[in-house]
Amino acid sequence: MTVYKKPTVAISEVEEVLRKHFSSDVTVITPVEGFGNISTVFSFMFFDKEYVIKFCDLAGSFKTEKFISTLLSSQGIPFPLCKELGKFKTLNYLISEKISGQNLNSCSYEQQLRMLPEVIQILTQMNHVKLGTTKGYGMIISSGDGAYSSWKEHIIATYAEEQADSFWEGWHSLFKTSCLEKDVFDECYNRLLAYSTYNEPYRYFIHGDFHQYNILSNGQRITGVIDSNGKYGDFLIDLATLDWHIKTHLKLDVVQRYQSYQQEEGITIPNFKERLIGAKYYNGLIGLRFYAKMGWNDSYFEIRDELLSLI
Repeated sequence: MTVYKKPTVAISEVEEVLRKHFSSDVTVITPVEGFGNISTVFSFMFFDKEYVIKFCDLAGSFKTEKFISTLLSSQGIPFPLCKELGKFKTLNYLISEKISGQNLNSCSYEQQLRMLPEVIQILTQMNHVKLGTTKGYGMIISSGDGAYSSWKEHIIATYAEEQADSFWEGWHSLFKTSCLEKDVFDECYNRLLAYSTYNEPYRYFIHGDFHQYNILSNGQRITGVIDSNGKYGDFLIDLATLDWHIKTHLKLDVVQRYQSYQQEEGITIPNFKERLIGAKYYNGLIGLRFYAKMGWNDSYFEIRDELLSLI
């Protein structure tokens, strides 16, 4: 399996797509660097308003983002409002309003530390949005439901060997062609199954990729959250993601700060320790496989060592 590369899109092709949805007043089409691991992103202006267009060559990409955009933005979460979805040649594209700011990771240590309470507050609000009549667990599909009837079913499907027409098609070849170690993977997978029993009863909105690169800031406040990989399940999945990145980049303990905020808000989290371990194995296995496919060996071995030392 070769290392995945984002699609290449020329400015002239972006212009061609935008002409379908906007008049000739579209200006300042600019590649956006540092956002999205699997999407090619551009910003542009239409009159005095900024927008973003993302391109991806993976089957089904963006099909749920419009639902998630409406779900979150309608309940006060600063998430970009999706305007258009479409297909151009072999690529799917999504056009959304642009939220001002730079990713939080670009801010100084002092700025990130000062805004961490706001990050935790927004995370808590996002995880507790009302889900209405939706049902199911795991990946959110275009109807707004989860793709599976249980969290365990979602886990088993996530790591099934046969995943045709998806980003993970033929992923078992990574055991031979990348740094992905089968014995390590199998050990962590068995630990995940054991601890996921603590996560299974809980169904909330999960952002799925909540960290500094998907949080926007103007240097003083948090201005928005982007690029959800939306799921239904235990909200501690998002805390585990944030904890890994905050600990890696800032050497801070976000878990203690998170627990203090939950206590202040009167939110009780049963079996917190066990659920967080289950969440860390869930995220960690995703990270192991993803880093191996992307060829990010240093990141792979860093998260590998942490997973093996969790229990």
